[in-house]
Amino acid sequence: MPAIARIELFHVAVPLPRPFYPSWIPGLPQTENRFTLIKVITEDGVEGYGAGPAMGKERAGLGELLGPYLIGEEATDIDLIQQRLREVSYLGWRNWWVEPAFWDIKGKLADQPVCELLGGSPRDIKLYASTGEVKSPPERIEEAERRYAEGFRAIKLRVHSFDEAEDIAQVVETARAVGDRMTIGVDANQGWRVTVIGDAPLWDLARAKRFADACFDAGVAWIEEPLPMDAYDELAELTAYSRVPIAGGELNSQGLPELRMMIQRRCYDIFQPDAVMAGGIAQVREVIGLCQEHGLEYSPHTWTNGIGFAVNLQLMAASPFANDKDLEYPIAPPGWVVEARDGILEEPFSHDQGKLTVPSAPGLGFTIDRRALRKYGRRFFVMDRKRLIWYSLRTRGLKISREIDQVKREKMARRASG
Repeated sequence: MPAIARIELFHVAVPLPRPFYPSWIPGLPQTENRFTLIKVITEDGVEGYGAGPAMGKERAGLGELLGPYLIGEEATDIDLIQQRLREVSYLGWRNWWVEPAFWDIKGKLADQPVCELLGGSPRDIKLYASTGEVKSPPERIEEAERRYAEGFRAIKLRVHSFDEAEDIAQVVETARAVGDRMTIGVDANQGWRVTVIGDAPLWDLARAKRFADACFDAGVAWIEEPLPMDAYDELAELTAYSRVPIAGGELNSQGLPELRMMIQRRCYDIFQPDAVMAGGIAQVREVIGLCQEHGLEYSPHTWTNGIGFAVNLQLMAASPFANDKDLEYPIAPPGWVVEARDGILEEPFSHDQGKLTVPSAPGLGFTIDRRALRKYGRRFFVMDRKRLIWYSLRTRGLKISREIDQVKREKMARRASG
């Protein structure tokens, strides 16, 4: 059994070519794609990677929590990894982005892409162009025309105005210009409202219903996160009312238990859990099955970084929805471009006329560009068995360290005996 021998953590910041103004954080001129990278190495030298979006270096102390929880454990025992991350979450840290690194290892050891481990296979996936900034109708139409020329046949708009009429006008005018050629979705970014810099509109159920009516008249295909992600009663009422499918669930970080409840209550027509943030691959896999069982749909959120995109791409390829649903493809030049999104990967996930072939390489299907990682990343934590011993001695002393070691040995013996 391949045990976890070493864990490394990196702060990564890939510069954007131009400032990017994300609709979900009004007033923020984003100049870098920032994330925390985990590199897990087994005793046999197999490497697995995961990454979680970051504002800065807020996870600087995470290694001293993860290291003792994971070093020495079975790297391909996903249930155990899920349990360890659940235990970590009791301290307020929900870091589901760590879990895909172990699927990466599992796939490499099996010489299979993760989608095959999940029952799917590498295939062509249709994409929708996911815009990221709020724009005026003429600017949005120009953007949609560029994406159409690149081969996309579906696009997601962003609305986030205090003036309800401005949001509706953007949708109506864009639909009038390109709606006969492109499928149009709309993201209201109300699921997790952020006002740390600029202020942001706050929709209520009445506004969401009016917007849904306007979107139906405009021929919109789906509306994303028109209410707070934990407004369960209002979401269920809106979904029952709306003639346009309602979508969401990307950041519901309690994972499967919360999403199961939301599926049972039919809070959305389309569930969009991002495995990086909503329970890891294992839990989202269960969510997909529940969606199918309840006659609902699945199409994941992917807007994090190249590794996060790879994770959700593999899940989509293994899902029964891959034939009918398009996958989110974050692209918002001149700021948010593929080269910055996938800045530490040897081969970016570049689309071909609005489609993408799922990699057949083992694991998550990417290779880290080590030169780019050295350029844009800084390793801030490393732990292996020897360092774990010294860490325990330094923080707990010899006597307590021996007691802990003895208890762990007894636990392992019980496991081995069945």
